[in-house]
Parts: sequence; C-alpha cells; structure tokens
Amino acid sequence: MPRNWNKGKTKDTNLSVKKISDTMRLRKIDNFKVWREKMKALGKVKSDYLPLKKNGDLAELIGVILGDGHICKYPRCEELRLISNSNNSGFIERYADIIEKVFKKKPYIISSNQTNSTKIGVYEKLISKRIGIAVGARKDLIITVPEWILKKREYMIRYLRGLYEAEGSFCVHEQTYTHKFLFANRNISMLNNVFELMKRLGFSPHKSKDQIQISKKDEVYRAMEVLSFRDYK
Repeated sequence: MPRNWNKGKTKDTNLSVKKISDTMRLRKIDNFKVWREKMKALGKVKSDYLPLKKNGDLAELIGVILGDGHICKYPRCEELRLISNSNNSGFIERYADIIEKVFKKKPYIISSNQTNSTKIGVYEKLISKRIGIAVGARKDLIITVPEWILKKREYMIRYLRGLYEAEGSFCVHEQTYTHKFLFANRNISMLNNVFELMKRLGFSPHKSKDQIQISKKDEVYRAMEVLSFRDYK
C-alpha cells in the first residue's frame, strides 16, 4: 500500500483503519503518545482539566444542554453536543461562541443537508464532571439547579435562557388573541425547576404534565424580554 493510503480516513469511515485502531487498543499501543506530549509542551493540548469558571456563560450553557443537549462518553474523552436546525444561524453562532468561551477551544460545527441540522460540540476529558451534567439520557434523573446559579439573579436568567432556547416556544392564537410563552420537557424535576425559577423572577407560570406556560399577555412579553428569548443580536 502507498504510505498515504489512509489519508482522510477514520475508523468510522474505513474498515482497515478501524481494524488497525482495534488492534492497537488491544495491544495497548499509544500511537499518538509522542505527538501528544509535544503538543502539551507547546500548550496546544491541555494537560490539566481545571474546574470551569462559574459565570453567566456557563449557567446558560448548562441550561441549553439540559434542555436539548447531550454528553457522550468515549474511552479517552467525552463529547458535548448540541443540535440545531441549520436555518437557525443565530442559535448556532451564539452557542458555538459560548462553548469556546467556556472551554477555551473552538467547537466543531458540522451541518447535514439531508436532515437540515447542524451539530455544535467539543471533545474533551471530564466534561460531565466539570459541568455537572450526567452522561447519556436524563429523562428520569432528578435534576437540581446548582447552588451558585441560585445565588445570583443574572445567573438564574442565563440558565433559564439556555433552557428556553432549547425547549421554549412563543405562540399567538389570533382568533382568541391568546398569547403563550411555553417550556416543554418530559423530566418532572426539570419542569419543577423552571416553574420555581420563573416564580422567583416575578412571573406567574402554570404547570401541567409536560410543560410550563405563561399566558398573561404582559407577562409573556416581559418574560421573553428578560430572558432575551431568541434575541441573537
């Protein structure tokens, strides 16, 4: 085989590369050790994974992940992944920027024409532990709001913004002139958290089996303004 036969191929796209990868894993051969140590010395690869800075960006990122994000675990690292409609460029740009600020590294942005969706994410070690969100599905987990978020109104607002950007909606029924600001999720503890936080901010939410709604017209527009809902300027 020519020396560059595997250029551009990965274990996910080529069976030969996958076989080599599996063999090296079984034999505990680290083919990238020299390269990785060199990159660590140059500061291009992290050698330490310190706690993430507790600020508004982290609060909002936690919210959007809990709403509609995912953390995957792999043998050597974890992946934080958000998925957006490709037409929603404001969402994509905002959360790519927030991920970069929080993790100090550029996230990947991958679009799919077939599904009209865009993935935004980052690979790194100990993401779940440092961000405080469990790996995998969270439908039946008991989710609590971090204490540091509860101590500051700005952080509560940013946390809620992330949740509503992922799972929120606004609608107007013209015939009855009804306005609604909604948050939908199947996790009961998540709904309870949103309900209590919106009350803390001075709103009058209503809670049902799988959603929180605000239906007073003045409160609907005030809540969207407070949370900067879908405002990507």
